Amino acid sequence: METPILNEHNKQEYPPAHTAEHILNQTMTRMFGCPRSRVNHIERKKSKCNYDLAVCPTEEQIRQVEAEVNRIIGADMEVSERYVSRAEVPQEIDLSKLPADASETLRLVYVGDYDVCPCLGAHVRRTGEIGSFRISSTSFNEGNFRIVFRVG
Repeated sequence: METPILNEHNKQEYPPAHTAEHILNQTMTRMFGCPRSRVNHIERKKSKCNYDLAVCPTEEQIRQVEAEVNRIIGADMEVSERYVSRAEVPQEIDLSKLPADASETLRLVYVGDYDVCPCLGAHVRRTGEIGSFRISSTSFNEGNFRIVFRVG
């Protein structure tokens, strides 16, 4: 197979936190029916993701999110990638966050059978490499729910 041509990637993520972001996004989508995070900042020391939600989750729901992310991490799922043309992208995968100049070939990143999305970032090879996931704080303001988390 010839080497796919992809857009340049302008970030250097911390792979454990970036992979945890994928798991968190899928967990939020499954639990609340919201889209993946619209704004995020992923770093080694702490990371944050913002979600569009009509109401603020309860403390119990926030703990359920944390527990589910840790369950997927503990399942030690394989993290893999597949290169596909836009025409081959499964219909359920949201491409709305792709930049206008995104290449015809996309890299899909799979977290076991739990999550798949297009991504150019760095990831761990197995979810068990993330360690633990802890929500350090949350905030809610006018439909914007922010989660600040740490991994390790």
